Amino acid sequence: MPARVRRTRGHRAALRTAVPVVTLLLAATACGGTSAQVGAVGSTSATGSPTGLPTARGTQSTAPSSAGRTPADPPAAARSQGSTLGDHQSTPRALPSARAAQCVNDYYSGMTTAQRVGQLFMGGVSAAHPDASQLRTLRDQHVGSVMLTGRSNAGTAATRKLVDGIRAQSDQVGGRRAGMVVATDQEGGQVQVLSGPGFSAMPDGLTQGGWSTATLRTRASDWAKQLKAAGVDLNLAPIADVVPASLGTRNRPIGYFHREYGHTPAAVTSHSGAFAAGFAQSGVMTTLKHFPGLGQVLGNTDTTANVVDSVTTAKSASLEPFRAGIQAGSPFVMISSAVYTKIDAKHLAAFSPAVIGQLLRHDLNFKGVVISDDLGDAVAVRSFTPAQRAVDFIAAGGDMVLTIRPSIVPEMTRAVQSRMKQDASFRDKVDASVHRILDAKHKAGLLDCG
Repeated sequence: MPARVRRTRGHRAALRTAVPVVTLLLAATACGGTSAQVGAVGSTSATGSPTGLPTARGTQSTAPSSAGRTPADPPAAARSQGSTLGDHQSTPRALPSARAAQCVNDYYSGMTTAQRVGQLFMGGVSAAHPDASQLRTLRDQHVGSVMLTGRSNAGTAATRKLVDGIRAQSDQVGGRRAGMVVATDQEGGQVQVLSGPGFSAMPDGLTQGGWSTATLRTRASDWAKQLKAAGVDLNLAPIADVVPASLGTRNRPIGYFHREYGHTPAAVTSHSGAFAAGFAQSGVMTTLKHFPGLGQVLGNTDTTANVVDSVTTAKSASLEPFRAGIQAGSPFVMISSAVYTKIDAKHLAAFSPAVIGQLLRHDLNFKGVVISDDLGDAVAVRSFTPAQRAVDFIAAGGDMVLTIRPSIVPEMTRAVQSRMKQDASFRDKVDASVHRILDAKHKAGLLDCG
């Protein structure tokens, strides 16, 4: 998630317990099991991480948030070419652009309205203890992407089994599976969802920022290979936020947890770029976050309402890491939920046409997928109904709604479909967003294009 690093309630569940939950859920579905039957099989409590540690999205917590939530205590002192749907260890053949476009159009044409709308959502699922009822909700709503949340120390092999079970729920479109994007928060430091055998312990952003860009790129490539082995397609990283040295740890979402690569646009640009390049080299997509930057705020939008940046403008040098990353081909950009008074004082960035439509799409010429920060549990958006959050984000130009609370997805999808019936321009935005998401899935090898 964006700059989230919330406190989480502490339980580290072993993934060996989670795998049967997915398996039994799928079996119950195939056998026509009732909702009550499925919900009773292996249901677990909400996702969680050890006390005092942040989780990149989606754990029940009381601390701030953003792609990777805010821990309780401060720490001491390019575009991916993805893997094939059936085998995340291989890289698909690049299709000529005309064939690629035709494949995306074929998938789009074969989808029902509900399936198209489902592509606009990413739902949170515990990396250690997936909840059967949440999985069922995501399946019933045709949700096209999931985020592994909380904490798991089960390792790559066990995580892969879990992911394969979740991925098996992907919708069929014209006899072909519409591949599901599986994401997580794997920045390093206190924001690392997946650990255990096969995963390296990743240092925090400031430590990574002290390495040469060549070293960081090499290490990032290795970390990406580990995620790929676990079946993960998308990392909700790197941090592109510039925290001024004068603000430092008073910046609660980023600086407090040493998530930033440095304190100048140049340092953040070079090292966020090296991190993204290493992941692209190993075939895992990345996400620049949290546009247009959380470096100048004090509060964490995960745990605080009315977070305001009164410094950043559409011309600020702190936008350079985003600009460079977009030019390098970043497939995803995450939008923050703060208010930027010198860009659009009337809307949260996630609901702002000026931030998304004008600054990101037009001025920075971003053509990829715009994903929200958590719109499910973040305090910054609690004054809006789930329906308003989804509709306002898409109306502003966003593509993929991230919520760590799958239970609100039905309300969100109903609202989107209702607005589509009433508003042709909104319907056009949905269509464009679905195409962008399918295009990203194609590039990651998640569509069966023959």
